[in-house]
Amino acid sequence: MRILLTGWFSFQHGEATAGDVMSLEAVRAALADLPSDVAWSPIFRPGALTIEDARPESYSHVIFICGPLCGPQLCHLHERYAACRRIAVGVSVIDPLDPAAAGFDVILARDAPGTSPRPDLAVLATFAPVPVAGVVLAPGQGEYGARRRHREVHAQLTSWLGGLDCAHVLLDTRLDGREWDSFGTPDQLLSVISRLDVVVTTRLHGMVTALRCGVPALAVDPVADGAKVSAQAWALDWPAVLTCDELSRSALDRWWGWCLSGEGRSAARSSGAEDRLIGELLDVLRS
Repeated sequence: MRILLTGWFSFQHGEATAGDVMSLEAVRAALADLPSDVAWSPIFRPGALTIEDARPESYSHVIFICGPLCGPQLCHLHERYAACRRIAVGVSVIDPLDPAAAGFDVILARDAPGTSPRPDLAVLATFAPVPVAGVVLAPGQGEYGARRRHREVHAQLTSWLGGLDCAHVLLDTRLDGREWDSFGTPDQLLSVISRLDVVVTTRLHGMVTALRCGVPALAVDPVADGAKVSAQAWALDWPAVLTCDELSRSALDRWWGWCLSGEGRSAARSSGAEDRLIGELLDVLRS
């Protein structure tokens, strides 16, 4: 016996959803004592085993995990592995007569016509928490003219972020109550930021709102020679800030580690601002 584990995550023109891969991991854990391989989409996992690499004569069983049973790609799976026992598990059956569904020897559905629904396999998956990073990127800021380095900085920063094992949450400090996917009030924004582990930002208020919530901020000033981000970091005595010239993967890695450390979290919680500007404003009004 050798089993090939497949799903929509196996098809070049399919997709890998979190639920699909969680269901796969639940099945892999249950079959840990049996020899098995996973076929991956070459787009999602370049270099991994694909359906075209997995020779039909090498397998006794093919298990298809999660998702709807429909479409020509599933029909191709049946044709390629016609000599294998084909099982679908944790799937949705829309039409039992559809060749994509009818081609399976056994279907263990999560939902199908005439049957009682069963829990999705993803509820059985375990997971290891990773850092949750809010990402706040500054707009073009044309007021800085030729000193702007936003495009280059954001390209380098997002490339670095893409290589981290963390959950990215893209945030915008712009408020607009007319749009459901925008924050309508500062309290809504701060309520999200307060639940993060770290904020990575090229925007002054990305850093300030993070520190206001006691969350470490890894700030990058996207303006050559430094501008308001660097100035504000100095004013708040916040060390985790890089200029354009200082930006590198090693520097980002170093400050990322510091922000997630106990020292970084403690520094963020103790970071505070004097109300000097408010005092000066009141003095002006009184004069």
